[in-house]
Amino acid sequence: MAVVQQTLIGFQGQEEIEGVVDSVIYASDDGKFSVFRVKPSQQNSRITATIKGEPPLVGQQVHLKGQWVNHARFGQQFRAASIRIEAPSSVEGIERFLASGVIDGVGKAMAHRLVTAFGQDTLTIIEEKPKRLLEVPGIGRQTADKIVASYRSQSELGEIMLWLENHGISGTFAGRIFRKYSSFSLDMLENHPYQLAQEVEGIGFATADTIAASLGLPKDHEQRVMAGIDYALQQIALAGHCCIPAGPLVERASRLLTVDRERVREVLRRELQAQRLIVEEARGETLIYPPYLYRAEIKTARKLLYLQRYADPINLAQSPLRLVARWEHETGLTLSDGQRQAMAAVLLHGVFVLTGGPGTGKTTVIRGMLDLLESQGLEILLGAPTGRAAKRLAEATGRKTMTVHRMLEAQGGQSGAGAPVFGKTEDEQLEADVIILDEVSMMDIVLMQHFLAAVPDGCHVILVGDVDQLPAVGPGAVLEDILRSGAIPCVCLTEIFRQHEESTIVVNAHAINAGRLPVCSLHGDFQFWEMPDEAATAAKILEFCTKILPAQGFSPLFDVQVLSPMHRQACGVDNLNKLLQEALNPAAPSKPEFVNRTQTFRLGDKVMQMKNNYNKQVFNGDIGFIVNMEPGRLTVRFGEDLEVDYEQGEMGELQLAYAMSVHKSQGSEYPVIILPLTKGHYIMLQRNLLYTAVTRAKRLVILLGSRAALNTAVENDRTKRRYTLLAERLHQGKKKD
Repeated sequence: MAVVQQTLIGFQGQEEIEGVVDSVIYASDDGKFSVFRVKPSQQNSRITATIKGEPPLVGQQVHLKGQWVNHARFGQQFRAASIRIEAPSSVEGIERFLASGVIDGVGKAMAHRLVTAFGQDTLTIIEEKPKRLLEVPGIGRQTADKIVASYRSQSELGEIMLWLENHGISGTFAGRIFRKYSSFSLDMLENHPYQLAQEVEGIGFATADTIAASLGLPKDHEQRVMAGIDYALQQIALAGHCCIPAGPLVERASRLLTVDRERVREVLRRELQAQRLIVEEARGETLIYPPYLYRAEIKTARKLLYLQRYADPINLAQSPLRLVARWEHETGLTLSDGQRQAMAAVLLHGVFVLTGGPGTGKTTVIRGMLDLLESQGLEILLGAPTGRAAKRLAEATGRKTMTVHRMLEAQGGQSGAGAPVFGKTEDEQLEADVIILDEVSMMDIVLMQHFLAAVPDGCHVILVGDVDQLPAVGPGAVLEDILRSGAIPCVCLTEIFRQHEESTIVVNAHAINAGRLPVCSLHGDFQFWEMPDEAATAAKILEFCTKILPAQGFSPLFDVQVLSPMHRQACGVDNLNKLLQEALNPAAPSKPEFVNRTQTFRLGDKVMQMKNNYNKQVFNGDIGFIVNMEPGRLTVRFGEDLEVDYEQGEMGELQLAYAMSVHKSQGSEYPVIILPLTKGHYIMLQRNLLYTAVTRAKRLVILLGSRAALNTAVENDRTKRRYTLLAERLHQGKKKD
C-alpha cells in the first residue's frame, strides 16, 4: 500500500509519535476532522490523537508530528499537524488492520488465520499472489476474489491520496473521489480536474483549480476559463438569479480567474455557439443562462399558459357566484368581495393565483374552494413546499396534504444540475382534477417546472401565497413573476379580518409591509425590548425561554421559536442554539450525547433536517426531536408518525433547532416567535425579512435589541432584483392568444 505524507498545518515546538492505529473514535462526515487512538511503538499505553482530515485505518503504522493539548472535556490529546501513513509491517499490525473491517470478507477470525498462514508476507500475498489465499482454511474462490478486490481498492485509495498530496491537495478528498470514480479516479484527476468540482461533494472550483495548476494548465486555458464561467453562473443561481447580463458575467469570471476580459468573452462566445450556455436578448440586455434554468423557465411558462387555455371546463348547474352565495348561506360566513371573486374564479380558470397578507382570509377561501370543488365530484390534491407548511394547510382544511416532493414521489439519486429524481413526471403524471398549492412564494423555478410537468392536461391548478414574504432560497421569483406578468388570473386579498380579535400582530405585519414602524410595548402580543448590546440581548432571550414564557404557560420547546437574521454573531443562529441547548437540555451523566467538531447532540434535543434526503423521506427544514441515542447512531422523531435513524456519517444533515434563520421558518407558524435585531445583523436587515418573521407568530411576537436596527429593517425595502424572464415569457405567450 502506498506511503502517504499528509501535511496539514504547522505548530511550533512539535513532538513526534510513531505507532499503530488502535481504533477510530470519530470521523466527521465531511472528512475534515477525525479522532483516533494510537498505540505508540514500544509502549503498552494508548494515546488519543486528532487531525484535520480523514482518519487512518486501524492497524496502519503512523508517524505523527504535532503537540499535546488539554481538551476541556476529553482531557489530554495529541493534536497532529501532519501524519505519515504506511501499510502495517508487523504481524500484530497486519492482523489488526485486516480485522478492522476495512477489507470485505475478512473478520477477526479470518484475519488471524491469514497471518497465521503467511505472517509478515500476508499483504504481499493478497496483492501479488492472490491464488495462495485458497490455502487458508475457510477461503473459497469467491471469498478470495472479494478480499483481493477490496484490498486493491484500499491500495488505489492510497495511490489517490499520494497523488493529491504530491499535487498540493489534502488527501482528505481521496475517499470521496474514489467513491465517485473508482478505478478511473487518477484519470479524472489528470485529465478532467474541473469535472470534479461539478460531481464530487466538497470539491469546489478552488480545489479543482489548484489541481489543474499543479498539472501545468495555463491560466487562460479554455478548459479553465469554461470552468470559471460555469462557477460564476453557479454563484449567480445561489443568489436567486436564473440568468445574468453578459457584461457582469464576464467581469465576475475575469476577476475570479485573473484572466483578461477579452479571453473570457472569447470562450463565452464559443460556449454559446456550442449551445452549452443559452443567450437571450431582453430588456435591452444580453442575458446568459445555464441550460437547466433556461429550460425550467421555458417549460414553466409553456405549461402554465397551456393549462390556462385548455383546462377542462367545470360543468356547473348554477353560475359560480350563485354557488358561492349558497355556500355563504350554508356556512353562515360573510365573505368580502375579493373572497367571493376568488372562490368563483377557481371554477372558471385553468390556473388561478390567490395572494394576500396575514389576516386577509386566504384560509377561509381555500376551505370554500374545496367545498365547491368537492361538491362537483372533483379529485383534489393539496400540497405545499415544506412539511411544516403542508401540516398547517392540513390543519386549516381538515384534508390530507403533502409536500410537493412527496406529491411528486421524490426518490434518491440525482439527475442533471443536482435535481432529484421524481417518480411523477410528464410520462407518469399525477391523478387529479384540481391541485392546490400553498406557500408558493417558497417554490423556486426548478421545483415549479417539475411540478407542472407532472400535472395532467386539463387539470386545474390553484397557487396560493404571500408575495411580500422572502423569496425562494433557490433561483427564480416564481410567484412574483406570475403576478407581474398579468397573464394568469389572480385575486389579491387586502381586507383584514382579524382586527376584531384585538391582535396587533396582523395590524403590525401590514404596517411593516407598508414601511411603517410597528406599534410595540413591553406588554401585549407585540413586544419590543431595547437592549444595550448583543450579549444582553442573548441573555434576555435565555430569560424569556427559561423563566418568563414558561411562567405564562408556553412550552419553550413546542410553543416558542427563536429566529435570527444571521447564523454568526452573538445573537446568530449558531451561538443561540448552543446557549439554548445548555439552558433547555443541559448535559447530564445519564444523558447520552454525540460530540463533533461543530456541535453536540443530546437525547431530547430539538433538531432540524438541513438537506433533502429522499431515501429517508425527510426534507430540508423538517423539525424533530432526538428520541434515542446509541454509539454511532441516533433516532429523530419527526411529527407523530415518522422516526428516522441516522448513522454517524449522516449526522451532518442535522442541526440544532432551538434557534433557526428566518428563511428556515418560512411556511411555519408558532404560538411565540422571538427575534433579535442588533447592529451586527445590519447586512441582513430588510423589510421582507422582518415581515416574514413576525407573520410566523400566532399569539406573541417578541423583538429584542437595537431600535436603530428595527428602524433599518422597516425602512430597507431595497430587495435585490432577481434576473429572470418568466414574467416576460408569460406576458408574450398571453399576447399570442
